[in-house]
Amino acid sequence: MTWARNGECELWYETFGDRSDPTLLMVNGLGSQSSNYQDAWCDMFAAEGLFVIRFDNRDVGLSTSFAGAPVGEAGNAYLLGDMAADAIAVLDAEGIERAHVMGLSMGGMIVQTLAVEHPHRLLSMTSVMSATGEPEFGQSPPEAFAQLTAPPATDRESHVQRWIDGLRIWGSPEFFDEDRLRADAERSFDRAFTPDGTTRQFFAIRASAPRAHLLREVTVPTLVMHGSADTLITPSGGERTAELIPGARFVLIDGMGHDYPPQLWRRWVDEVSGFIRSL
Repeated sequence: MTWARNGECELWYETFGDRSDPTLLMVNGLGSQSSNYQDAWCDMFAAEGLFVIRFDNRDVGLSTSFAGAPVGEAGNAYLLGDMAADAIAVLDAEGIERAHVMGLSMGGMIVQTLAVEHPHRLLSMTSVMSATGEPEFGQSPPEAFAQLTAPPATDRESHVQRWIDGLRIWGSPEFFDEDRLRADAERSFDRAFTPDGTTRQFFAIRASAPRAHLLREVTVPTLVMHGSADTLITPSGGERTAELIPGARFVLIDGMGHDYPPQLWRRWVDEVSGFIRSL
């Protein structure tokens, strides 16, 4: 196992590919473990000439849990800025001065924060299925928000069912495969189960200030991607992100929801690697 440290927070990470290649740091979404960037997908990015790093955000997977920390009205253990600093700690652990970064959903919010607070460490930013923190853009419809904020799972089967029920609402409709999703959810549970960590991450998002005025000043080359069928963070979230960041490129992937089924990996890898090669 490989670890980075940001203060008292330990962050588990692993790498794929040739370390002499440009680095792509992959940042996860709410409650999502690094293993959701599956090995075969990471290998595809590495085959395009990228040194891939995936890591567990704080409070999920094998990274430090903040169990018992205040949350919500009682206060917040951390904000998105702290999670961005975690990403920098991972780069520091590998001795990497500058990297391409890609973040999904909450991970998109984290990489946007990196572009604002640590621009000198980035070669490029790719923000996917994310938003700017402004309440007018990308907000979840009632059914999706109700599922997102439903009581957390308590055991393996409720974790699996909650995973499937969520993706039935916001996943890519054409590629919904209950057997595949069940297997993914079971692997996730067996690796680590931290529902309270997901709650703390959710409140970190809610407590962090919108980024609109800061994103207008971003100079990091930016790719923004969103799915046309996303019903968790609706496409206006991505459209607004690209509108605010000078020179950002926006790609709308037809039929993609708030997920990344294997059928879309090739398109995704081509978009990101092509963007990086164009710089």
